[in-house]
Order: sequence, then C-alpha cells, then structure tokens
Amino acid sequence: MSETIKYSEAFEELKQIVSDIDSGKISIDDLAEKVKRAEDLTKICKSKLNSTEENVNQIIKELENPRLS
Repeated sequence: MSETIKYSEAFEELKQIVSDIDSGKISIDDLAEKVKRAEDLTKICKSKLNSTEENVNQIIKELENPRLS
C-alpha cells in the first residue's frame, strides 16, 4: 500500500469498481483482482481520513490553548 494517490482519485476508482461489479461489467476472471484493488483503495481512503482527522484535532487543540504551540 505504498502507492501515492490522492483521496479523491482513490475514492473515484473505488466507486467505479463498485459500479462495475453491480452492473456485471467485471468478468468472473477479473473479480478477485478488482476486489483486492477495492480493498487496497479502501485502506488508502481510511488512512488519509484518519490522518486528516488527527491533523484537524491538533489544530483545534492549538486554537483552544495557543500557549501549547
């Protein structure tokens, strides 16, 4: 999962994979590969969301008590 990809790109690719699976566009031969890619994209999105949440919480703490920074 060392791939560098923006959250919006990962999310859009994930939505496309889900859409393709729902519509039956993915052959059974490619299904396992697409599910694995979806898992990787989900991990990327979760990681970026967690990192952003931590950053926002840190900024809020600093704003609430400016002497700590």
